[in-house]
Amino acid sequence: MSASLSPPAPRVASHQPLRRWLGGAVLALALLGGGYALIAQVAGERGIAPTAASADIEVKGISVDVQGKSAEDARANGWREAQRKAWEQLKGPKLSDSQLDGLVSAIVIERERLGPRRYIATLGVVFDRQRAGAYLGGAAQASRSAPLLLIPVVESGGAYITFEQRNPWQRAWAEFNPGQSRIDYVRLSGAGGDSLLVNFGQTQRKSRAWWRSTLDQYGATDVLMAFARLDHQFPGGPVSGTFTARYGPDSRPLDSFTLKADNPDAVPAMLAQAVERMDQAFTGALASGKLQPDPSLRIGAGGSIDPAIQRLIEIGRAAQARRAAEAAIANGEAPRIEAAPVAGIEPGEVSVRNFTVQFATPDAGAFDSALGAVRGTGGVRGVGVTSTAIGGTSVMSVSYAGSLEELAAALEARGFSVRRGANALAISR
Repeated sequence: MSASLSPPAPRVASHQPLRRWLGGAVLALALLGGGYALIAQVAGERGIAPTAASADIEVKGISVDVQGKSAEDARANGWREAQRKAWEQLKGPKLSDSQLDGLVSAIVIERERLGPRRYIATLGVVFDRQRAGAYLGGAAQASRSAPLLLIPVVESGGAYITFEQRNPWQRAWAEFNPGQSRIDYVRLSGAGGDSLLVNFGQTQRKSRAWWRSTLDQYGATDVLMAFARLDHQFPGGPVSGTFTARYGPDSRPLDSFTLKADNPDAVPAMLAQAVERMDQAFTGALASGKLQPDPSLRIGAGGSIDPAIQRLIEIGRAAQARRAAEAAIANGEAPRIEAAPVAGIEPGEVSVRNFTVQFATPDAGAFDSALGAVRGTGGVRGVGVTSTAIGGTSVMSVSYAGSLEELAAALEARGFSVRRGANALAISR
């Protein structure tokens, strides 16, 4: 019987190398596929760069219907009439056609029809801001807002999209000319890592530390959110759009309105109109004082806040540090460390120095927790994030009233494991 069972054994054994090779190949393909999926999140035709970034003053939608001796003469007459109508919309003083010619930098043809002696068109007129501003006065010289990051979000079919793929709402904002607006928009193209850093999830985030890091990357001080929901009644039929303007990390609503398009071909025009309405809402909020700077977005990032608020924050930090130190001493976990003086009580007693601190950030929760703990350490005057690496090691700059060794001891009292370097520390939990 043993002779009859012996032959299968070598055959089974002969397949083991093949199985190991196949298993390795499958694992390699899986790893390659995972890498491809990661690259695919930021690759491809995704970005739409802002096409109208001029600071000039543009007036759109001017309708003209004029005649002339020839087609060329009719077009020239139509353009002059468009200049006059656009200037009237800006409420400028009465000027001659030759004077207006010197103020106009471009004529934008939206639609036109030419006849032998007739010209029918819808035009846009662009005025040079510096030359026209001298005649328009206060309206053109009004101060603009601080740089505000714009996040356009479109909802269609239950999906929320920002920059993950090209969409008509993103294109409408890219084609918007903010030259006449008092809002200083920071508009992203959506290319590269924009779709990872700024997405619909970011609009729901409450963490001020995360918002500060994101805004710093784009040179913005606060955020504007433009939501659009498109509802198609049936394929090829009317489209209803509901638009909501929001402001700040807390997504505070400013205005909401509804527009309709007769068919999908009319959606781009509806979205362009919605962008104009949104800009009016943001400008009105700025004029009424609703777009106030958020102090929580500037703490620790080089900004200044109300001295009374700053003093309360410093007192709270010192109290937290004393309680943490007393608890650590009572448990025998740390030597006694005297709390750093509160800022403003005895000025000039301790010099403030800047130190580099590396901290492990396996996830967003660890990122926020580390920043909050360091800010709450006694003697810390300010914290600024210089490098963010979720899943790796991030870097912060810490302003501390004391020496590097004293900062290390204070962080150890907060429960961190501290490694010391040349004018730098590495901390972890």
